[in-house]
Amino acid sequence: MIEIVDVWKSFGRNHVLRGVDIKIEQGETLVIIGRSGCGKSVLLKSIMGIIRPDKGKILVDGRDLLSLPEAEQLEVQKRIQILFQGAALFDSLTVSENVGFLLSEHTKMPQKEIDEIVAAKLALVGLQGIQHLKPAELSGGMKKRVGLARAICNDPAYILYDEPTTGIDPIMADAINELILDLHKKLKVTSVVVTHDMASAYKVASRMAMMYEGRIIAVGTPDEIRNSENPYVKQFIAGSMVGPIKVK
Repeated sequence: MIEIVDVWKSFGRNHVLRGVDIKIEQGETLVIIGRSGCGKSVLLKSIMGIIRPDKGKILVDGRDLLSLPEAEQLEVQKRIQILFQGAALFDSLTVSENVGFLLSEHTKMPQKEIDEIVAAKLALVGLQGIQHLKPAELSGGMKKRVGLARAICNDPAYILYDEPTTGIDPIMADAINELILDLHKKLKVTSVVVTHDMASAYKVASRMAMMYEGRIIAVGTPDEIRNSENPYVKQFIAGSMVGPIKVK
């Protein structure tokens, strides 16, 4: 389980996270929705340790990442992997080198064994025989899937998805959604998906939370969110300009 307790983060005068509280239960897929700039991606990067919050606690399996010694923090964070919004592949490396990067850099595993794991993870995301290609030779959807293969290469307990359907066409977006569901079923992982794509959110979520102005303002099942009477939630999921959320 991951528990976020009163997490705050500012960048200068820009107060992005303003006391975030949320529990991510083991085995669930929690989808966090909200407008661009509301703090969703900053929250994910805080969980990963890429960004350090100003205050609060991030508990992973009961251990507070922010108070652990660096070596112990790194060990816990190996159990958490992320699919970045743009896949974040290394342009100079092949697909095989990208997917196996963590194993190559942080283990003494023989290259043959790494290659076998890479092939197996690529097969899980529906990509075979592309190990020799470079990112420039891949479509947007293929880059997303390669990024996901890299995220699952060390068999993490938690997978974080940062806007997984952004920048791809609706058909490929639905394929990515199906892949998230399939991997959740096969790998038994706990997932956190950040998105403002409501079709994607409803499809993959076991539970949903909405962020607004740096806080969680609503949590519930997809049906509870869909039928919420909260005026901020209603306006956001309707995609309407009319309501308490002002267009800036």
